Amino acid sequence: MHDGECDCLEAFGQGESLLQDPGCIEELEDRLHFYVEECDYLQGFQVLCDLHNGFSGVGAKVTELLYDEYSGKGILTWGLTPVMSNMGGSQKNFYRLMNTALGIVHLSSHSSFFCPLSLSGSLGIKPQPPITFPYINYDASLNYHSSAILAAVLDTLTAPYRLCSSQGSMMHLAETLNFSGRKVVAACASVPFPALRGYSLPDTLCAYQQDMPWKLLSSCREQKVSCCFAQSVVLRGICKESHISSCPEKQATSPLHACESTEQILQHYLHTVFPGAFSTSHVLEQPCNTLPPYPQFFSPLLTRQGFLLDKPPSYSSAAVESIPVLAALQSSPVLHTLLYSLYKDLQKLNMRRWPSFFSAGVEQDDFQEALQELRALSQCYEMGSEADESEDEADSD
Repeated sequence: MHDGECDCLEAFGQGESLLQDPGCIEELEDRLHFYVEECDYLQGFQVLCDLHNGFSGVGAKVTELLYDEYSGKGILTWGLTPVMSNMGGSQKNFYRLMNTALGIVHLSSHSSFFCPLSLSGSLGIKPQPPITFPYINYDASLNYHSSAILAAVLDTLTAPYRLCSSQGSMMHLAETLNFSGRKVVAACASVPFPALRGYSLPDTLCAYQQDMPWKLLSSCREQKVSCCFAQSVVLRGICKESHISSCPEKQATSPLHACESTEQILQHYLHTVFPGAFSTSHVLEQPCNTLPPYPQFFSPLLTRQGFLLDKPPSYSSAAVESIPVLAALQSSPVLHTLLYSLYKDLQKLNMRRWPSFFSAGVEQDDFQEALQELRALSQCYEMGSEADESEDEADSD
């Protein structure tokens, strides 16, 4: 049923209509109540759904149901999109844009936060090249490859509330990020985290004093994140003794080397790179497991434990069994670019050319209202100069 292969769920309205069927709603509620009753402690719900097709409409109705029935519980929603090839002016491309906009607006309004998650370079009308990683050679056209990367990222991002040792909850995580109406967050990750074998965590981070070593994974055209409002950062696969430097002469010159634990090192580093941002951080010793069936698409520069070598080994390298990962959820100004660009792309469209999209159940007036909500959401992430420009454009509209 994905990607419109059988003409099913191509449009947002089709997905919404599916969950308006009494039989479908009854089955969903029965399954939901069964699992909720089995829980000893219900923190909330994670919702993963496609953003680019009619499943965004399904996700919108599911989150609305959860929001109405389980107020006070966390609802963390992840909107997934595949890497898109250049589809030009095809109907499928315009459907993708409209589904995405409606999905972002509806999913974010009924969620504690909403995160677009993709290896695609853009959600807009002009596809951008997929995200690349320096130590992974993956094929963006293979869902097997892209889903493995995103699964490792998602597993890392959600660790702060999933582990038995965790102090926080889903709602606590959401509340650190979604203040001031900023219900959309961006995901960033370094897969794997570029830690040299035998080097300490301060040694590694000292090489990234200007730019973080991660990539944005929320289809933002910008890749440089110079500031953020708030963030939750997780570093996994680094042992607790990693604060001890292999280069003693650096300890007198670097504040990072003076820290007494890996947690202090990461927190100090985040405050240095993102001054003024509200940053929470977690360091886990457990790495990300990459044993089969995880694809072996790693650089020969990686050891079995995913640490970097100075040069490729002279012998055939063994399979990578685990990797360290650095991942973050950010409330960041880059989301203004993402959301406002999508709004501008849709403003340029002649909606009368796509009557079949609206015949599936979405009224044109409702769509225009959703566009204005998308624009308002984008304005929550504006900095000073961007806000002035936005007001000027509003006056000219």
